Amino acid sequence: MTWKSRGGFESAPKSSVSKTWTVLFCIGCFCAGMLFSDRMWTVPEVKDISRGMRAEDEKLKLIAEGCEPVNVIKREAGDILGEVSRTHHAIQTLDKTISNLEMELAAARAAQESIINGSPISDELKIDEPSGRRKYLMVVGINTAFSSRKRRDSVRATWMPQGDKRKKLEEEKGIIMRFVIGHSASSGGILDRAIEAEDKKHGDFLRLEHVEGYLELSAKTKIYFATAVALWNADFYVKVDDDVHVNIATLGATLVRHRSKPRLYIGCMKSGPVLAQKGVRYHEPEYWKFGEEGNKYFRHATGQLYAISRDLASYVAINQHMLHRYANEDVSLGSWFIGLDVEHIDDRRLCCGTQPDCEWKAQAGNMCVASFDWSCSGICKSSERMKEVHRKCGEGENALWSAVF
Repeated sequence: MTWKSRGGFESAPKSSVSKTWTVLFCIGCFCAGMLFSDRMWTVPEVKDISRGMRAEDEKLKLIAEGCEPVNVIKREAGDILGEVSRTHHAIQTLDKTISNLEMELAAARAAQESIINGSPISDELKIDEPSGRRKYLMVVGINTAFSSRKRRDSVRATWMPQGDKRKKLEEEKGIIMRFVIGHSASSGGILDRAIEAEDKKHGDFLRLEHVEGYLELSAKTKIYFATAVALWNADFYVKVDDDVHVNIATLGATLVRHRSKPRLYIGCMKSGPVLAQKGVRYHEPEYWKFGEEGNKYFRHATGQLYAISRDLASYVAINQHMLHRYANEDVSLGSWFIGLDVEHIDDRRLCCGTQPDCEWKAQAGNMCVASFDWSCSGICKSSERMKEVHRKCGEGENALWSAVF
C-alpha cells in the first residue's frame, strides 16, 4: 500500500527532482566563485600594467617635448651633492668645537696640576684666571736663571716695559711679558728667596714647578708652555732668552700676519750637525737616533727666540708627560712637532746680528725682531751691551704704543 492509496502524497519523484537541482545549484555556485576569484586576481595586474604604460608614455612625451629625464636626474644629483656639502660643513664645525674643548680641558688640567703641585702664582694672575679667559695677542716668556740678575735688569731698562706701562701693555695691546724661572734644588733656599724679593719689587716673574739646571732646559720649555696656556688665553706663546734684544711691536706685527694659521711654528729654522763627541758643547747623547755619525738634525727653530700658536701650546700641555726630551731644548721642541700637521715659518728677522747688522737693517726700514751674536748664542756681555744695542737697533718707544694688532 502506498501513500497515494491511503489518500496521501506521492513523495518519491519530488525528492529526486530536489536533489538534482541541489547538485546543479552547487556546481553553479562553484563556477561563479571561481570566476569572481579570477577577476579579483587579474584586475590589479592589469592596473599595474596600465600605470607602467602610462609612466612610459609620460617619459616618451617628455623626450618628445625636449624635457629629458636626465635633467631630473641632474637635479637629484645636485640635491645629493648639496646635502653632502652641508654635512661636511657640519662635521668641520663639530671638529672645531671638539678642538676648542680639548684646549680648554688642557688648560684646566695644567691649572689644576699647578695648584696640586703648589706652584706659586702671583695675585694678579689669580684675578685674571677665574674671569672669562680674556684673549691676548701673545705671551712672551723670557727664559732666565738665578745667576742672571744683571741680564734681567738690562732687559727691564730697555725693551721690557715696567710698572704701569707693563700693565697698560697687557690691557691695551694684549701682550703679557714675564721672566720665566723655576726653583732651586733646595726649595726655599737663598736662591729662591732672592727671586721672591725681586718679584715682589717688579712683579714680572712666572714661577714654574721645575728644578733649574742647564741640562733641564727641555723640561723647562715644556712646563713653560703648559703653564702659560693654562694661565692666559693667547694667540701665540713666545720663548726668548734673557740675553737677546727684542723689538716687541715688530714681533707683534710679525705674528699678527700669521694669525689665521692654527698650527704655527715660527723662528729662524736651522739644521745643524748632530754632535756625537762627548765633552763638546751641545753634545747629543742620543745621537744614534738620528742615523749615522755626521748626520744633521731635522729643521727646527734656533733657541734664542721662537713662537708657537695656541693649538701647539695646548698640544704640549695635553701630552707633556710623554713628549721626549733631547739634550738640546730647541731640538726637543722641533721633535715634538715633526710628525704633526704644522706650518714652519722661517723668518730671518728673528735672528739678526747686533750692530752693524741690525743697525743697517733698521736704517733701511727692515726692522729686526730679535738681535744677538751667533758666536755667543746671545748678545755677548749682554748686561753691558744691551743698552747700546737698544739705542742703535731699537724700534723706539712710540712704535709699541702706536701699533695696532
